[in-house]
Amino acid sequence: MEITDVWLYGLLCAGAAFAGFIDAVVGGGGLVQVPLLFILFPQLTHVQVIATNRFASVAGTLVASAQYIRTLGVDATLIWATGIAAAVSSFGGTFAMALMPPEVFKPLLLVVIIVLAVYSFFKKDLGAHHAPRFRGRALVFAAIATGSVLGFYNGFVGPGTGTLLVFAFVSVLGLGFLQSSANAKIINVVADLASLIGFFISKSIVYKLALPMMVCNMAGSYAGSKAAMWRGNVFVRYVFLAVLLLLIGRLAWDIASA
Repeated sequence: MEITDVWLYGLLCAGAAFAGFIDAVVGGGGLVQVPLLFILFPQLTHVQVIATNRFASVAGTLVASAQYIRTLGVDATLIWATGIAAAVSSFGGTFAMALMPPEVFKPLLLVVIIVLAVYSFFKKDLGAHHAPRFRGRALVFAAIATGSVLGFYNGFVGPGTGTLLVFAFVSVLGLGFLQSSANAKIINVVADLASLIGFFISKSIVYKLALPMMVCNMAGSYAGSKAAMWRGNVFVRYVFLAVLLLLIGRLAWDIASA
């Protein structure tokens, strides 16, 4: 292996560890790993980048999920209702891409996310306390509505879905940031594992990159989940704001380069 390759792999692994950390705290790891793969390995196709990122991130998300389940527990009703609705809506969102050009939708989305970021920044108590607003059947309906909206976004645009899911759990359902992240992780695992099956079949994963990324992502996820549970909702809120800024930058870049 040449010195240049060592540097490339070193940067890739460092980025994967950082992605695992922020993804475990509040989601958004793909906002780091995907651009990094494109920059460091421009010879890869779009599908190879997404598949390789997904392989590495699924392992990290599993680590974070296990930590959250063991320490905090999760709401099974919230997870299945949101997850099923998100899966169905995401499928529909992929077809909606043909009806509404991204160059029209993305600027509108950018404005919405900027508003969310400003709102989250100035509302200091947002997600500071875990006070669920819904129980029983009302929780199921609220979860289905949340999953439908975010699932459509995932199918139509994609990046930052996990982070926006955390915001929805906090702002709509009244969960604390820490509990929101824990529940969102489980939903992410199910969705990512389902998509990973397709990448296995198509043989799109570049394992010489995916395997070292996976190890580093798992290490970052372990550290991130531990930090989130140790520092609590306030820490998760700060990381959430940072990831929103990453998402804003990503969307702005997409719009400018279109």
